[in-house]
Amino acid sequence: MWPAGRIVGESFLSLALMLLAVAAGFTDDRGTAETVVIALVAGLLSVLRRGLPATVLLTVAVGSAPFAGFAPLVLVVAWSAGRRIEGLGRACGVFALAYVLCLALTAVWEWEQAHVTLPILAMAGMFQLVAFVVPGLAGRYWSQRRTLTDTLHEYNAQLLREREMIAGQARMLERQRIAQDMHDSLGHQLALIAVHTGALEVDREVTGRQREAVGVLREASVAAMHELRDVVGVLRDGGEAPRTGGSPQRGEDVGAPSRGVAGVENLAETSRNAGTAVEIRRSGEVRPLAPTADHAAYRLVQEGLTNAHKHAPGASITIGLRYEPDSLVVEVANGPVTEPVRGGVASGGQGLTGLEERARLVGGMVHAGPTADGGFRLAGVLPYTSPGDARKTFVAPPDDFRAQNPAVPSGDSGPVIDWNVLPKELAKAVNRTKRSNGIAIGCGVVALLGVLLVVAVVVGGVFLVREVDKVMIEPAQYDAVNIGQSETSVRAELPDGDSFMNTASDAGAPPVPDGARCFTLLSTEIGSSWDAEPVFRFCFKDGKLIEKKSFETS
Repeated sequence: MWPAGRIVGESFLSLALMLLAVAAGFTDDRGTAETVVIALVAGLLSVLRRGLPATVLLTVAVGSAPFAGFAPLVLVVAWSAGRRIEGLGRACGVFALAYVLCLALTAVWEWEQAHVTLPILAMAGMFQLVAFVVPGLAGRYWSQRRTLTDTLHEYNAQLLREREMIAGQARMLERQRIAQDMHDSLGHQLALIAVHTGALEVDREVTGRQREAVGVLREASVAAMHELRDVVGVLRDGGEAPRTGGSPQRGEDVGAPSRGVAGVENLAETSRNAGTAVEIRRSGEVRPLAPTADHAAYRLVQEGLTNAHKHAPGASITIGLRYEPDSLVVEVANGPVTEPVRGGVASGGQGLTGLEERARLVGGMVHAGPTADGGFRLAGVLPYTSPGDARKTFVAPPDDFRAQNPAVPSGDSGPVIDWNVLPKELAKAVNRTKRSNGIAIGCGVVALLGVLLVVAVVVGGVFLVREVDKVMIEPAQYDAVNIGQSETSVRAELPDGDSFMNTASDAGAPPVPDGARCFTLLSTEIGSSWDAEPVFRFCFKDGKLIEKKSFETS
């Protein structure tokens, strides 16, 4: 189905061609019925030229010889056929056949009208060549240009996809290397810590208070090992699948701590075992979160507790979980520092940055800052729905295309922006070498034909100008010649009129004086009607001009 714009354009073009056909029919003194039929056929052929370019071109070539109303249609149909006829050889054959048919029918028509001469046929052949070849070459060039552009777009899309694949493979190899290093180094050290703390916990010489502290260390090391395993899995698999407190999956440890909101209680209990007062405040109706948002809430509480232990040791901590209608508000606030921190505190400076990135990817936000009583507060707003759902987000990431595109999951590589659909592009890429050679040959042939056509037009134009100068004079030149003037002087002042352009006929001419020799020249003026041609006749006898006449012939 054609789009609305094309329908409107084709309608206006068909109407314009029909009006031109009507004007040409009335100018050619054709009947009303014949003129209307020619106009309707011209409008129909204009519409059919897209689907049947070769057939319409041959039909118009046949009809343009006897019917002048088809002349404007020739240019439009030749342009369309040059664009849509597939194959250079087929296009050349169709255009050559159309040209030969048009020239042959023109010769037959002129023969019937008794106007046929070899120079006239030569000029008609040149004009027809221009009418068929110039629009056809232009359309062919446009088609070749679009094909080249499409091919370049396909190559560019293929290069982008290959680059994306190479970058993805490089990222995967680097992630696997990092995961292997973490597993080999950190995993070994954490396993040693867990073993030694476990041995100390059952040592009979350790006091109850020391055994309690060692138990906290052992639980922390075990939790660190579980988290390390999760991180290594994320790096190796390229995706995150945090546990949310449900039933353990196959291959998981039953005693592994939860990595969602359900695991906040374990984090608080661990801090209490370390001697810190931790309080959890819940409000609102509990609602489930998406896995990524659930894990972000756990990390936010974990980061808040870690920062409180490092920067405000001994201060009380309050954890808030507030279930709002559209989001979960997570807060971790600690009171003022009770005692100065001894020594420097190791900090990578990436904790809050990582939390902000996690919250942004799920459509939430994070805020951190001091409180009025001298403490510190870390809070996050996390929506219940995932970014892939129809959602209300709290931030609009302006610099991340994947986060703005709901069709692409968070963390995945975005799609390559391509100009063509994949099946079409792959089908074309199969024969790209053959097609490229055909395009190069076609462009070369088009360029050669264009050069030859320009040369022919220039030479033909110069030839026409010279022939016109042999047969046409101004009225002032006619008035300057006087009767009784010698034939030699008259012929010296006027052109000889020996040219195929001298088409003056004897129809309507006055009789020639007895014994006189006459020749006629055409006037540069326009006749009184479309069929009238103004001429000047000069008659000589005994070497002198005895008569000059100005009249019109049909």
